[in-house]
Amino acid sequence: MSQFDTETAVTPVGDGLWRCRLHSAWDIAGTSNGGYALTPVLRAMRSLVPHPDPITTTTHFLRPAKGDTDSEVRVLVIRQGRTVSTLRGSLWQEGKQRLEVLAAFADLADGAATDNTASGLEIAKPPPSLPPIGECVQRDFLEQGVEPPMLSRVEARMHPDHVPAGTSNKPLIDGWIRFSDGAEPSTLTLPFFGDAMIPSLFPLLGWVGWVPTIELTVQVRRIPAQGWLQVRQETIDLSKGRMIESGTIWDSSGAVVATTRQLALLLA
Repeated sequence: MSQFDTETAVTPVGDGLWRCRLHSAWDIAGTSNGGYALTPVLRAMRSLVPHPDPITTTTHFLRPAKGDTDSEVRVLVIRQGRTVSTLRGSLWQEGKQRLEVLAAFADLADGAATDNTASGLEIAKPPPSLPPIGECVQRDFLEQGVEPPMLSRVEARMHPDHVPAGTSNKPLIDGWIRFSDGAEPSTLTLPFFGDAMIPSLFPLLGWVGWVPTIELTVQVRRIPAQGWLQVRQETIDLSKGRMIESGTIWDSSGAVVATTRQLALLLA
């Protein structure tokens, strides 16, 4: 099993209840990465329905989750359908709810899921031009203002035009990302990768520290091919310390595998 699989594993302990223990290796400034913290909830959800792929996941982050902390996952099946199942789940630590997840699961390998005249139509945004991985800048060389332990688990490389910090005129990040242990991406890991890059304000503003997420939605579109993922994230609105960031993830074949949208706080 990969580090991500092992460190997001859940154990059933009752009807709609699971136990897990978040690992501090996925922390940023003493707080669990949001995409990582929501994954045990998705694992518990997937165990209850016949559909393997979380095609849309919306998470509200109520309080920071903490690594090296025993946790409880609670899940309720709202509706199990023929092609889509919808579930609600939550993560609890020390008697307090940390996040709330609403997700829909389907089978992206099922070509018969849609039965209409347009089912064969494909429209997908091509990935932007990005230098080869070896010419991009490793994230751990960047001065983000915090030292994320998560970099022991993830390898991320940024477009050289977007670093050093504060030298770009756009709140935009392009880069490559993968698990550092070589584990391949899957539909279950894409919600994590949708929250794993540095904030897109970094190239424009420089040091921004921790940018806590209020709400994150990830829509998984395809089963990813093996290899590096290419990510673009851009702040499309910033007002009164609240930012909206939009993103797209492509796999090694150039196919769109996920889109993201999040509302976050810019803490000075």
